[in-house]
Amino acid sequence: MEKKQRRAVALFSGGLDSTLAMKLIKDQGVDVVAVNFVSHFFGGKNPNAEKMCEQIGVKLEYVDIKPIHTEIVNDPQYGYGKNMNPCVDCHGLMMRYANEELMARFDADFIISGEVLGQRPKSQNGRALEIVKKLSGVEDLIVRPMSAKLLPESKPEREGWIDREKLADVSGRSRKPQIEMAEKFGIEDFPSPAGGCLLTDPGYSRKLRVLLNDGLIKEENSELFYLLKLGRFFRMDKGKYIFVSRNGDESSKLEEHIKVSSLLIEDTKEVHGPLVLGFGEINAEDTEFAKQLFSRYCKLKGKERVPMVVDGEPAEIPALDIEAVEAKMKEHLV
Repeated sequence: MEKKQRRAVALFSGGLDSTLAMKLIKDQGVDVVAVNFVSHFFGGKNPNAEKMCEQIGVKLEYVDIKPIHTEIVNDPQYGYGKNMNPCVDCHGLMMRYANEELMARFDADFIISGEVLGQRPKSQNGRALEIVKKLSGVEDLIVRPMSAKLLPESKPEREGWIDREKLADVSGRSRKPQIEMAEKFGIEDFPSPAGGCLLTDPGYSRKLRVLLNDGLIKEENSELFYLLKLGRFFRMDKGKYIFVSRNGDESSKLEEHIKVSSLLIEDTKEVHGPLVLGFGEINAEDTEFAKQLFSRYCKLKGKERVPMVVDGEPAEIPALDIEAVEAKMKEHLV
């Protein structure tokens, strides 16, 4: 009787570890489908990730998990890492989604990931990997090829679907074993290990924590997650924010979010300046401060009268008391 070809769903971040994990399994005759999860904070169309999959002959699928991932970011059962990254809950969510949705969709027999034992102190230690398995609801069908020889045997190994001896025993934070494996397999132009997740970025996390404290990490507020990446961010009060672009590129990107703004300040042909957006219930005092921000960050630096356009209407502001304005800027800048 001909042996059935097995299929695995691979959680693919786009990095080297998950590429190597797929290669180790694919080379054993298993059909591998790479899945790149897309949230507001990571994943999505990525030529580099696609190139990695092409190098090892694996099909790449993008899977949107934005709403359910936002819930995890707002209230993770196992808390956050160093920044706003709920890695344990996030990995558990992806494993559970792969189990409940993707195994059937792709007619897969098991799940693989590129996690390396001990690579990340909080999310990839032995206990964390066990928690992720439990959260998945499919503990015995998860294979971590990069560290498989250091972990308990899984069903795919016991049943002979894959050969445990052909898997790896990588652990810790050194990248040397992965580099050597990449050279052996002829994998080139792989990305640096610096994560592609915004939630691990200290500056972004500092801003996102403001939304957390204000109770706004909800799917209906997802435009804010993108605004936080752009320009200067001022918190006026709970749920009231002002965003100021730093250059022309940021102005163009901020323009894409005008539909959720409650205040819009634009420059004129006479004086070039930033794009200013308000979010929330912006009052007259907030609007005046936003005009001061425009004046301070435009080319005149607040030293002269500055014309502008406020919500489509011509407006202007006299020369600023720069010391007083900068004190208020410091108070509200996140």
